[in-house]
Amino acid sequence: MRIDRVLLVFRKDWLEVSRNWEIMVPIIIVPLIFSVVLPSMMLLIPGGTGGGNTEFGSLLANLPASVQVELVGLTEGQTIMYIMLVYVFAPFFLLIPAMASSVIASDSFAGEKERKTIEGLLATPLSDGELLVGKIMVAFVPSMIVTLLSFTVYTTLVDALSLETFNRFILPTINWVLIIFLLAPATAVTGIALTVVVSARVKGFREAQQLSVLIIVPIMGLVFGQMFGLLLLIPIVILILFAIFVVVDVIILKIGLDMFEREEILSKIR
Repeated sequence: MRIDRVLLVFRKDWLEVSRNWEIMVPIIIVPLIFSVVLPSMMLLIPGGTGGGNTEFGSLLANLPASVQVELVGLTEGQTIMYIMLVYVFAPFFLLIPAMASSVIASDSFAGEKERKTIEGLLATPLSDGELLVGKIMVAFVPSMIVTLLSFTVYTTLVDALSLETFNRFILPTINWVLIIFLLAPATAVTGIALTVVVSARVKGFREAQQLSVLIIVPIMGLVFGQMFGLLLLIPIVILILFAIFVVVDVIILKIGLDMFEREEILSKIR
């Protein structure tokens, strides 16, 4: 495998993706909502974190001892704010790499079939491995850059605004570091792997995009699990989820790679 050929595919696909506002708009808007709007609502809206809110009763009652220690000395309002900012909002940042990677991969794989621009690419001396790695990179790299930027903005904003409330910086925590640097990449690969499989069976970008959003379902399960105290993303849970995602990624990606055949792709676009 030649790196220069992989980078050639990467550059070609990225130029096409970056010019497509149907792809770029959600990749910009969704991270802004998660990194700016959510913390601003919690910290700036008067009464937004008032005490006595029974909606968090089940979450607070099920907090492990390690988390209870973090809450010592906080008022009820501060406790709710802390739990929301440090724990409840965390799974939303898994939606960013999942969404971004699946959208970009949908255009890179199925979009080219729809536009019939992949014929020339398949006719080049590129090996299947070089072609696939280049296309996987063009989905993975931007999605992780967006995720890291969103995490940086979120952390900066939360710490700047919470310094007055808590008299200290509350981010980053080990949980967030593990989520961003372990779970987020694994989630991005899952989105890409699903898209590779789906793109082998569909003819267009929108079909691939609609089916690849299945990755959002388990992530939303994590969101609701956090909100209702059913599953808190503490380090041991994150590591277990990471191991599960890695196994799933390997299986799905292997299936997708086996389904990627030049002759079959060409037969579907002619």
